[in-house]
Amino acid sequence: MTALARPTNGRMIGGVCAALARRFGISATTMRVIFLVSCLLPGPQFLLYIALWILLPSEDKARTAW
Repeated sequence: MTALARPTNGRMIGGVCAALARRFGISATTMRVIFLVSCLLPGPQFLLYIALWILLPSEDKARTAW
């Protein structure tokens, strides 16, 4: 199992959707569509995205930590 980290390549804004897509084995585009559709529902989607952006390390920083 790989560590959850925001990739340095293929990110659109913060790399959160790309990191989650890699973790769950789906394409980043699919994860981005899922996120956008979920924003139509009530809930803290944007806050969760910002929290993951802050909490998930960048891939280059995660490599140096291991």
